[in-house]
Amino acid sequence: MALIVQKYGGTSVASPERIKNVARRVASWQAKGHQVVVVVSAMSGETNRLISLAKEMQAVPDPRELDVIASTGEQVTIGLLSMALMNLGVKARSYTGGQVRILTDSAFNKARIVSIDDASIRRDLDGGSVVVVAGFQGVDENGNITTLGRGGSDTSAVAIATALQADECQIYTDVDGVYTTDPRIVPEARRLEKITFEEMMEMASLGSKVLQIRSVEFAGKYKVKLRVLSSLEDLGREGTGTLITTEDDIMMEQPTISGIAFNRDEAKLTVLGVPDRPGIAYQILGPVADANIDVDMIIQNVGHDGTTDFSFTVPRGEFARTTAILEQIRGHIGARQITGDNKIAKVSVVGVGMRSHVGIASKMFRTLAEEGINIQMISTSEIKISVVIDEKYLELAVRILHKAFDLDHAPA
Repeated sequence: MALIVQKYGGTSVASPERIKNVARRVASWQAKGHQVVVVVSAMSGETNRLISLAKEMQAVPDPRELDVIASTGEQVTIGLLSMALMNLGVKARSYTGGQVRILTDSAFNKARIVSIDDASIRRDLDGGSVVVVAGFQGVDENGNITTLGRGGSDTSAVAIATALQADECQIYTDVDGVYTTDPRIVPEARRLEKITFEEMMEMASLGSKVLQIRSVEFAGKYKVKLRVLSSLEDLGREGTGTLITTEDDIMMEQPTISGIAFNRDEAKLTVLGVPDRPGIAYQILGPVADANIDVDMIIQNVGHDGTTDFSFTVPRGEFARTTAILEQIRGHIGARQITGDNKIAKVSVVGVGMRSHVGIASKMFRTLAEEGINIQMISTSEIKISVVIDEKYLELAVRILHKAFDLDHAPA
């Protein structure tokens, strides 16, 4: 018998019929002798509807009251799922985040979990019940309802699994696992049986929407085994999904590259002809950071004649605001010109295997060069190489890199 935490997202509980399907799946796990805790999101589209209602009252909703409103979507789902389980003869009990006592800080709309009181959950599990918990929410030390930010139900599930020392945390979604790349671009993309936390962190940060990056970070920190599964497959025919675990749990000889990730949400700014002196990077990026704009890749060119060029990328939605900030400080920092491009994309090869294999970068660059794809920026980490290219070449780049690193075929 195992203790399993299952999380079902908005698409998995999008209608009463889908909620009934989830109930049947949960009941089948309990029938096998497992103890099951279920964490659910609001029904698909419900959180957006609630936020829209709030904005009809206030253009910029009060953060505390917005959390009160936004948290009700999950409350509906836990009640409906518990009823569906009861109709199948399964004992079930629902809990809001506050009822469990998922204690968070007081950062409304983006709270972080401080601790979880697991006593009530364990008592109900020992009594033979399935416990159904509202994801995405908690309560601060003053009793205020808080929410964890978009995608927070994944984090709720991992945190509860950590507190309970669960054997596995299963994330059910509308895909049946993590793929070597997006199958919509590369039909030959394969579902990975296993992937490390590090690789999943990189892929999530690069635009993969399978899991929220914060939940993967949490799981990796506490070594909670995650499994991505599909809730839309027929009961009894579901596959094994993708296990996300530590490198120690995966065979020693990892494939060199596990996947090709990409992100269209990129824009590049270049500050031309700034004085090549200590502190210039801070003078450029400080005002951008003060505006709460995330900066990703950064390149500073070799200085000539006492000046240098400085380029960096930001989310595409922040392109106009960042450009305006740079124009405001251009005179102060002594820049000759500000240029930008919001039609770029980032493509990355990811894999822990590159730690022990040389030549990955040269192979990536050669593959792109042979197709006439120019590289504008490069960044690397221990298990990732990313390049910025013109957005019009994105899908071509993903396809040729997927083939070049032989990801079309499972490792022997």
